[in-house]
Amino acid sequence: MVARSEVQLLIADDDHGFRETVVELLRPHFQTIAVESGEQAIEIVESREIDVALLDMHMHLLTGLDTMRILRELLGPLPCILMSSEVNQSLEDAALDLEAFSVLRKPPTRQLLLDTIAGALQL
Repeated sequence: MVARSEVQLLIADDDHGFRETVVELLRPHFQTIAVESGEQAIEIVESREIDVALLDMHMHLLTGLDTMRILRELLGPLPCILMSSEVNQSLEDAALDLEAFSVLRKPPTRQLLLDTIAGALQL
């Protein structure tokens, strides 16, 4: 098991303010790599080892689901956590079909975010 401080956490969210807030919350606990798009997330995983991906659902070109699908094709079983302000049964079902670890409503509490990431690392 990788020490929490060595975990490589990829955060993809096109909302700069939210992305930076998440980085600030998680940086004391994990190594964070923050990007603003699904395309950039894919570029990162092609060159770096990632332990968990935290993906916004609604980004400009690729959605969080699209990005998760491509990450799975490239890496196999990477724990992915999808975030959206518009969580509904359809989104949860689609995420479950892609074997997402979790779907969180934005903005999640700090503790929920930490607990969910810790749970994803147990996989």
